[in-house]
Amino acid sequence: MTRTRRAAVLLAVAGLVSGCGIRATTVPVDVGAAPSRVSCDTPQPQTGVQGFRATVELVCGSQLVGVERVVPVPEKKPVRDPVVLVAEALLEALERDPSAEERDAGFTTGVPGGLTVAPARTGDPAGTIRISRKPEDLPPVALSQVVCTLAASEAVSAGPGPVVLGGPDADPPRAWECTEAVRSRPESVPTLGELVRPTPTPS
Repeated sequence: MTRTRRAAVLLAVAGLVSGCGIRATTVPVDVGAAPSRVSCDTPQPQTGVQGFRATVELVCGSQLVGVERVVPVPEKKPVRDPVVLVAEALLEALERDPSAEERDAGFTTGVPGGLTVAPARTGDPAGTIRISRKPEDLPPVALSQVVCTLAASEAVSAGPGPVVLGGPDADPPRAWECTEAVRSRPESVPTLGELVRPTPTPS
């Protein structure tokens, strides 16, 4: 994604926080064919909801399927880095129980409640997202949902490549890929991602 387009998405989210109601868009993810036991038909995004459009990865038929939603910006949060706001909004969307329409189509989520996002620490690699639990402590399916949802977000991810996640405090950032293998078998995601070297401090 170009820097101009990513900047437009972040400006739109910042506008939502200030109450202007602008909606950003993301590119839907091609999830391939779904198992026949459940329909996995993705419902249309809700109308009349203030937020930004994003693809949220839910579980359907034991695989990840992208569902386009209008994601509200977290309420009662001080204005912070727009990337942190978007990442936290996406986590809240993953934690939320699927709607009745989504449940009828076979969608579930394994992401536990209470996850929050903190700004990157000094020396973290560019693009690091720090969450309130060590990523490797999450259930594998939940970790896959988080990784693939963040990877699909134009506001969070600067382009194709791994998602760099860190836990609280000095937990070292690690990189996870959202591959077709992860999408088709989310329970098989590596527990530990690859360690990412800290960004050198300019002399």
